[in-house]
Amino acid sequence: MGVHMERQLTIPAKREEMKKLRAGDYCYISGVIYTARDAAHQRMTETLKKGGELPFEIKDQVIYYLGPTPAREGQVIGSAGPTTSTRMDKYTPGLLDRGLAGMIGKGRRSPEVIESMKKNTAVYFAAVGGAGALLSKCIKKAEVIAYDDLGTEAIRRLEVENLPVIVVIDSEGTDQYESASSKVLYSQ
Repeated sequence: MGVHMERQLTIPAKREEMKKLRAGDYCYISGVIYTARDAAHQRMTETLKKGGELPFEIKDQVIYYLGPTPAREGQVIGSAGPTTSTRMDKYTPGLLDRGLAGMIGKGRRSPEVIESMKKNTAVYFAAVGGAGALLSKCIKKAEVIAYDDLGTEAIRRLEVENLPVIVVIDSEGTDQYESASSKVLYSQ
């Protein structure tokens, strides 16, 4: 399994930074990231096919597959747990080709996404499902920037501080899910 590192990562992140990350590394992400789920991914893809522009600069950026619950009074955002990533797989290679540096979600990715990650030096992070309330505490600011009509699936710009994630698939295609299938993922 090797030695796993604990790393601080500021987003947007250059490819050199993403290339240093290894499957199994623990990362604390700070900076600006964007949320988008399947409806937003579909709309972004349709916009690009029509020759339009994306609603945010995607180069060196990370998308968090998130549809938060409404914020309670005094909160920036509601529960912020990850969405199952396979729902975005058909749209992801096109966004990676445009410069997307990473994604945060949960669950496996398709072979096509993994190949595109290797080609584009991108990383897939997992956030802990079921820990949405805890993850929301790392979000310091949230604002809808596009597709407001999609409700919770609107694209949001998030300012995050020390958002805890694990590198599940690194830029070389090493897949923590695959290596865990024959071993215990978190040995003592």
